[in-house]
Amino acid sequence: MEQLSPSPLSIIRRESELIIPATATPCKLKHLSDIDDRDGLRFHISNLFFYEHNPSMKRIDPAKVIKDALSKTLVFYYPLAGRLIEGPNGKLMVNCNGEGILFTEAYADVELEMLGESIKPPCPYLEDLLYNVPGSDGIIHCPLMLIQVTRFSCGGFVVAVRVNHIMVDAFGLALFLNAVSDFVKFKASSPSIIPVWQRDILNARIPPRITFKHHEFEEETESKNAWLTMEKELIQRSFFFGAEEIEAIRDQVSPTHRSSGRFELLTSFLWKHRTISLNLNPEEIVRITYFVTARGRFEHLKIPHGYYGNAFACPAAVSKAGFLSTYPLTYALELIKKAKDQVDEEYFRSMVDLMVIKGRPGITQSWNFGISNTVHVGFDKVDFGWGEPKYGGAVKADSFFSFFVACKNNKGQKGILTTISLPPTAMEKFQDAVSMLTSNVKKVPKL
Repeated sequence: MEQLSPSPLSIIRRESELIIPATATPCKLKHLSDIDDRDGLRFHISNLFFYEHNPSMKRIDPAKVIKDALSKTLVFYYPLAGRLIEGPNGKLMVNCNGEGILFTEAYADVELEMLGESIKPPCPYLEDLLYNVPGSDGIIHCPLMLIQVTRFSCGGFVVAVRVNHIMVDAFGLALFLNAVSDFVKFKASSPSIIPVWQRDILNARIPPRITFKHHEFEEETESKNAWLTMEKELIQRSFFFGAEEIEAIRDQVSPTHRSSGRFELLTSFLWKHRTISLNLNPEEIVRITYFVTARGRFEHLKIPHGYYGNAFACPAAVSKAGFLSTYPLTYALELIKKAKDQVDEEYFRSMVDLMVIKGRPGITQSWNFGISNTVHVGFDKVDFGWGEPKYGGAVKADSFFSFFVACKNNKGQKGILTTISLPPTAMEKFQDAVSMLTSNVKKVPKL
């Protein structure tokens, strides 16, 4: 065992090791889809899953059983045990060589309960609970997944997962984790949902053709540079929106829009008040990018049930900052609905074709605000035998991207947790807007 430098959690960590598939797997090159293989996904995403002590599992070591289950799961998800390599024109492929994923076992001399709300994003202990093995966080020739299991003195533990976004989206990661759960909980011989590769179904058409206006990829140099300069001073805070808060937002839109879904309502509220808080020039163009899954949506583009690659569109709504800041909340809501509703099969195909025609562009950073809704992904339900996690999901926001996470507040009420990144002065203004909503619900003016 290796004792680390002083840490708030007094972490003791074993040397990291590679977990390989339990049995031999095919050695081959696998091609990614044109959605997977784009610059905007060339990074790693992290999630934390905290589990309380379960007396019925007292004699079972979570690190050992999860490690064993990972090895069995990789037999079915064997591309994740491989490495990305670069082919012609910078196109990435997966070399399925079975080198394995990284696994770290650790112990923290603290009770889970003592961490309180800090287990939720932005978690201050991420570097302790997800040790960045030197040289592991690159894209080419690096492990595609890193998992750390840290036991607490109370018998609880946390599973930290980092995965290369090129290989999976949130739904794909949930499929993988539930497969691990099948091997731990049920001693299964195979996952309940068999994984499907078939990345070719999300490749561009021949010939490719762009048939929609895709605001999500429109980059304006001056606006992008203004955001990048601001990035250096960003701070993060999380906000909880339960049923009461959502209803207070609903009261701010016109009667004809009060049947709108809670995600559209919340996204509208966040976009409007984030823009107000940034105090931009009224003529500045601002955007919101809302991720929409293709799973189960389109008649002809049938995404297989076990598909674990990236399968989402990212339509953007645009507005002048002045309009968004001063017009009623209904204005923002209508823009978001219009952007979301345009995502049909042709829009999705047009987006894939754009990836090829324009050279795999990333999502614009020009005063953009990205929202990824993971509430229905099932991270809050991932159960390795100790029950559902006390918290399961994203660990922080990422630049201009935020996540919706299914969560309970300290009163046990279910709702949506989201983490926002803003400069300090803007964050104060944004907090004031949320405080008005949450502390004075009945007095919020209807717009």
